[in-house]
Amino acid sequence: MNRDELLLQLEIDQLNARYAAALDERRFDDWPAFFLEDGRYTVQARENFDRGLPLALIALESRGMMKDRVYGITQTIFHGPYYTRHVLSPAQLLSPEGERIRAQTHYAVFRTRPGDASEVYNVGRYIDEIVRTPEGLKFARRTCVYDSEMILNSLIYPI
Repeated sequence: MNRDELLLQLEIDQLNARYAAALDERRFDDWPAFFLEDGRYTVQARENFDRGLPLALIALESRGMMKDRVYGITQTIFHGPYYTRHVLSPAQLLSPEGERIRAQTHYAVFRTRPGDASEVYNVGRYIDEIVRTPEGLKFARRTCVYDSEMILNSLIYPI
């Protein structure tokens, strides 16, 4: 890996760290800004992803749809409160050249309900297409491919 690729990996790792912190700190209003205006966010089972099947738990096709999701999370959905904690691997550059950077990062998300023990909530990998903008790196597409066969309760917060 050359110097430019190492610097790019560091930038992507910092993007992922800011993304995870926003979610773990429940700053959901910040979440859509990590994406381009026409960015896509998908949460899909590994089985469907590997088979090329389109079925996904969540498929958002724009920042506007993400803002609607945030409104639902913060204003309309009633659920027992819980906190999340993302643990991320370093990014693996899949294609560091060109207009769109492709990268993959493994994740584990833990869930903690107040007064209860932590549990593994979701495990998988992010497969990302990232674009450099004047505001910094943004996701053109983030696909969360989860390995977990069971989703605890319902998937409310972004992964």
